[in-house]
Amino acid sequence: MAQVGYVRVSTVDQNTERQLDGIQLDRVFEDKCSGKDTNRPKLAEMLAYVRAGDTIHVHDISRMARNLEDLLALVKGINAKGVAIEFHKEHLDFTGEASPMQELMLSMLGAVYQFERSMLLERQREGIAIAKAAGKYKGGKPKVDAQTIIAELKLGTSIRKTAEKLGVGISTVQRVKAAI
Repeated sequence: MAQVGYVRVSTVDQNTERQLDGIQLDRVFEDKCSGKDTNRPKLAEMLAYVRAGDTIHVHDISRMARNLEDLLALVKGINAKGVAIEFHKEHLDFTGEASPMQELMLSMLGAVYQFERSMLLERQREGIAIAKAAGKYKGGKPKVDAQTIIAELKLGTSIRKTAEKLGVGISTVQRVKAAI
């Protein structure tokens, strides 16, 4: 029975150390990408790795999913495999046994995180619209082409160093790398 950790941050610059600090784990899967959907490499790897009797530890619900449908599907799918999942911040654990109160809490908190993400995106859109109206936002213009980024990565340069060297954002390099 393995104790498995799942940690996620939205960007490569963010630190995951505090998320499951002090919890004894056999293996940790770490994604550094958005939680907007379930298309995350380490999440998929973890789901393939866990077996009946294992427990997945997650710092909080928003690390697992920012969308209520995805959250509920993930928890149900994990429990269907005989795997328990524990959300430490919210003090909720799901073993597959029916618990109406915990299901209610999961749904409510999942909905709050989804609402929070929607509000963030709405404020971002409003800010861009205001900046465009003031003539201050022109949209991003490519600084270098994808081939230049690919060539640098093939030399063995890290994502961060490639971004610094070419004067582009880390997320730009990640997008190009993901496309190859």
